[in-house]
Amino acid sequence: MPWGDNNNSGGPWGQPPAGGGGLGGGNNTPKGPPEGPNFDDWLRRSQDKFHEFFPGGEHESAKGLVLIAIIMVLLWLSSGIYFVKADEQGVVMRFGAYTRTTPPGLNYHLPYPIESVETPRVTSINHVEIGLRSAGSRAFKSTDAQVAEESLMLTGDENIVNIDFEVQWKISSAPDFLFNIRDPEDTVKAVSESAMREVIGKSQIATVLSDGKLQVALDTKKLIQDTLNSYKAGIEVVSVNLLKADPPAEVLDAQRDVQTALADMETARNQAEAYHNDIVPRARGEAQKIVLDAEAYKQEVIARAQGEASRFSAVYNQYKDARDVTKKRMYLETMEDILQGMSKVIVESKGNGVVPYLPLSELKAKPAEEQPK
Repeated sequence: MPWGDNNNSGGPWGQPPAGGGGLGGGNNTPKGPPEGPNFDDWLRRSQDKFHEFFPGGEHESAKGLVLIAIIMVLLWLSSGIYFVKADEQGVVMRFGAYTRTTPPGLNYHLPYPIESVETPRVTSINHVEIGLRSAGSRAFKSTDAQVAEESLMLTGDENIVNIDFEVQWKISSAPDFLFNIRDPEDTVKAVSESAMREVIGKSQIATVLSDGKLQVALDTKKLIQDTLNSYKAGIEVVSVNLLKADPPAEVLDAQRDVQTALADMETARNQAEAYHNDIVPRARGEAQKIVLDAEAYKQEVIARAQGEASRFSAVYNQYKDARDVTKKRMYLETMEDILQGMSKVIVESKGNGVVPYLPLSELKAKPAEEQPK
């Protein structure tokens, strides 16, 4: 039955009962469902408002719609203008895929949703801490929160060492940084901890705790960089700083005693080296002096023997030519050598008188006070 049937003006519920035939009597009349908003009235009112805004008929209304559409298109196109700061790079993506990289300054990309842009900071230095949480302070302090599960590492000689270090890094390739890794900071942290454990696992504890810290940092930096390059992460490792390298707190006192003993051993070794460097050259010099003295004595004896042999040969030749004279000369020279340092008494060969000999040469050699008065 149609809603507008004249024979049933009461709608689908029919005519209300006359004379108060309701359940409660009186004037209670049943009501139908509430009427909703009239769509025709709403459309008519909207058309009236539009005609008030664009008076002049349908032609003027079409021109107004075109103008609004042009303004909206211009606004949409202008939304692609963006600015890249001096420490940033612009990475433009078209439908989510990398398209190009833009330099700092004013740039443009096709409006959303065709193209979008990311502007990561490529010159700022980022920090990742392993083994501690310093609450933003770069210098190590005793009040810093320690993270034992990160800092305790096993060395190559099966000792445990407590390592706290910091990794500084920056973005080297913005597209790789944005598209090849999901969480850059956690990735750098995990790679850094793994690299440090590998380097410490190949080192001796004495090296790590003393003069090998710089080499450990350099080896760790190289290993971190190689791993990130294999991931194509677009990250450059600036430096690796060892903030602390100590034995665990439980054995720290014993380790300090060991270090003191090692220092004493090094001192004693240095003293021994100094004594060695002093005594060995001196002994070598004395040995060389003895060798040179022996060589000089050897040359002296040889020269003397050769001279005596030459003298003997010369005397022998003279003896062959004049035997009597040579015998007498040899006798006198021999007696001169024998009697040179002896007190002498000359006895006259003829007669029994003894003539005393006055040693004038010896009297001249003695001091004046010792001479007989």
